[in-house]
Amino acid sequence: MKVLITGGAGHIGSHIAERLLARGDEICVIDNYQTGRRDNLTPQENLQIIEGSIADTALVDKMFEDFKPEVVVHAAASYKDPQNWKEDALTNVVGAVNIAKAAQKAEVRRIIYFQTALCYGLKPIEQPITLQHPYFGGTCNGGSSYAISKTGGELYLELSGLDFISFRLANSYGPRNLSGPLPTFYSRLTSGKPCFVMDTRRDFIFVDDLVNVVVKAIDGMGKRGVYHVSSGSDYAIKELYDATLKALDIMPETEVEVRERGVDDVYTILLDPAKTNKDFDWKVTTSLEDGIKKAIDWYKVHGITQTYTHLKGVEK
Repeated sequence: MKVLITGGAGHIGSHIAERLLARGDEICVIDNYQTGRRDNLTPQENLQIIEGSIADTALVDKMFEDFKPEVVVHAAASYKDPQNWKEDALTNVVGAVNIAKAAQKAEVRRIIYFQTALCYGLKPIEQPITLQHPYFGGTCNGGSSYAISKTGGELYLELSGLDFISFRLANSYGPRNLSGPLPTFYSRLTSGKPCFVMDTRRDFIFVDDLVNVVVKAIDGMGKRGVYHVSSGSDYAIKELYDATLKALDIMPETEVEVRERGVDDVYTILLDPAKTNKDFDWKVTTSLEDGIKKAIDWYKVHGITQTYTHLKGVEK
C-alpha cells in the first residue's frame, strides 16, 4: 500500500511509518521539522522524505501527483508556540485544506486525522466524555489556539466528503515524545532542576497502542467519522511523576510541589473509547509503568534538547 504521512518525523507519525515500512508498505513523509526530529526515521527502501510545510499548496499538490497515495495519515500539527496563532492557522487549518483538496483530486481511499481532546474545551459537561459532547462545551471556554485550529482542520475534512477517520486522542506518550509532562520531568530530573506537578489528571496512551488502532484504520476498519483513542482511565500527574522517578531509580530528598492548575488548563479530560473498542476490536494493552520505562529508556539514549506545550504560562 502507498501511504502518505504528514508530520511523519514526529512522535506519532514516525512510529506509524516504521510499522508500515516493516510490513512492506511504500511510505512518503512530509515534515518541516519544527517539532519532529531528523533521527526519528532511518533512510531505507520504500521511504521517501520531503522537507516542507503542508501550508505550501504547490508542494502538497506536487507530492500527491508524484506519489499517488492510496491512504493519507495526517499527523502534522503546529503547537510549538501557543501565542503563534498565525502558524497554528496556517498548518492546522490551511494545511488540512490543502491535504483534503489534493486528496479529493487524487481520489484517496481514506484520510486519518488526529484531533486533540481539548476540542471539548476546558469545562467538559460530562465525564467521561462521549462522542456526542459539543465542541468546547458549546462555547470557546478558554480553548487554546492549537485546539481551535485543529478543530477547524477536522471540520474541513468532514466537509470534503472524503472517507475520513478522526481519532480524538488522549495524551500519547512513549519514545520520541517531546511534549507534555513526561519529557519535562525527565529533562529536569536528570539535570538537577526542581520539578512541580499540576493538580490535574490525564488519560495517557502509549504510542504503540495508538499505532495499533491506526493501522487497523489504514487497512479499512472503522466507519467514516470520529473516534476516541483512550485507555478509558485517567491518572493524577503526580502518579506520572512517581512512575518517572521509579524508572530513573531516583529518590528526591523532598516531596514534589503540587500546584493549582492555571486558568487555561482543565482538571481532567477523560474520553469514552467504547465505540473504538467495538468497531476496531481494540483496547490499550500497555500499562503506564511499562510505557514510561520504555520512554525513559529512549530518552537516555537519544536525549532531549527541547520540550513543548500548547498551554500558556506553564513555566510561570
